[in-house]
Amino acid sequence: MAARNALLKHLRVNVQARKATPFAFSLNNLFRRHLSSQEEVRGSFLDKSEVADRVITVVKNFQKVDPSKVTPNANFQSDLGLDSLDTVEIVMALEEEFGFEIPDNEADKINNISLAVDFIASHPQAK
Repeated sequence: MAARNALLKHLRVNVQARKATPFAFSLNNLFRRHLSSQEEVRGSFLDKSEVADRVITVVKNFQKVDPSKVTPNANFQSDLGLDSLDTVEIVMALEEEFGFEIPDNEADKINNISLAVDFIASHPQAK
């Protein structure tokens, strides 16, 4: 035990606190800015009624759709007579309209206007 203590006294290294370097300070600020920008992104969802109006407009402008049949609850296949390829084209038109890509697994679930509106209105990247 005595040998251990003597050895530890001999091996001790003095450690002094250092001031923050400009580099560390800038990383700290960068991290803070990143967090605040993430909060802004999370809080920037589109208004659901605006999304509904834009989705309905996109669907009405689709050449295979009779605009008079388009309602907020219209199903792409049963109400508007679209097939699965047409539905894919509608989803692609919505991606273009709102400026973001809808993942395939989510796009497969969108088969009516109200589902499209719900998904887009709840997506932070929709513009």
